[in-house]
Amino acid sequence: MAVRLIYQLFVKLLSWLALLARSSASKDVEILVLRHEVMVLRRGNPKPGLTWTDRAVFAALARMLPNLLRAHRIVTPATLLRWHRRLATAK
Repeated sequence: MAVRLIYQLFVKLLSWLALLARSSASKDVEILVLRHEVMVLRRGNPKPGLTWTDRAVFAALARMLPNLLRAHRIVTPATLLRWHRRLATAK
């Protein structure tokens, strides 16, 4: 039990140090993405539908996120590629 607690504290400390090492711009972009996700989720639907503007915002901001954080968003890299393929086939 004590080893688990020490391990969790160590992991949390390392994550805080990693956060301090990131650039301010990276943190700002992450905050913008999170705010937009919250706005989409507050629409109240069990499965929120994304509008064209939501997709544009997520696509633009996702390019600036670190790779590790891209995979844990509503819009994953695979989703962005799927949107791009649909757009390309529509044209």
